[in-house]
Amino acid sequence: MIYTALGDSITFGENASSWAKAYPQLAVSALNSRSRSRKFTGYVIARPGWSSNNLLNAVIGQGSPIISQSDAVSIWIGGVDLANAALYSLKTQQPIAVKQSIANYSRNLSAMLAHIRNRSHAQIVCCTQYNPFPNSPLAIESIDRLNQTTYEVAQSYRAKVAPAHAWFEGKQADLIYGYRKGKMEDALSGFLPIHPNDSGHRVIATGLTPYLIPRN
Repeated sequence: MIYTALGDSITFGENASSWAKAYPQLAVSALNSRSRSRKFTGYVIARPGWSSNNLLNAVIGQGSPIISQSDAVSIWIGGVDLANAALYSLKTQQPIAVKQSIANYSRNLSAMLAHIRNRSHAQIVCCTQYNPFPNSPLAIESIDRLNQTTYEVAQSYRAKVAPAHAWFEGKQADLIYGYRKGKMEDALSGFLPIHPNDSGHRVIATGLTPYLIPRN
């Protein structure tokens, strides 16, 4: 059995203390502990800084052979799309182009799901995005719109949705590495306090694993 995790820096394991403590590997361990008859192997197709466009290119290109063999695939993407728009807005004092960013994300996620559906029988799980800046109204609004788009696109392709945003809500200070004031301005210091710490990765793996179990 093969589980492939697709994503950006969160899926890559940025700020986890080791690769073994990043959520994809924890999920593989959990899947194997649940089933004695099926052995899962995990693959990760993710890089820090990847937008939905970068991931789409990887899914269609280098990732296509392993995806076609996968029994479960998770997709966690979109945060960079919003982050790039937000950081540009903060630096230029121009309005954030949320609508444009989410429209682009919607197109890319749709293309990813269509590609996977056409080439694989895998269980597909789309993860929502938690809010690392819960004290910024603009972040709340933008991430809500992103997650609503995830639900809508996933439904169109009969993909499941894992509500990662709910797992982090109200617990960001405990689950995010380097968490400060929970405001977008925290990101202007040069360090991005947006990735899960080890506890955050454990929470993700625990929540995500039940969604990954393939249909019989």
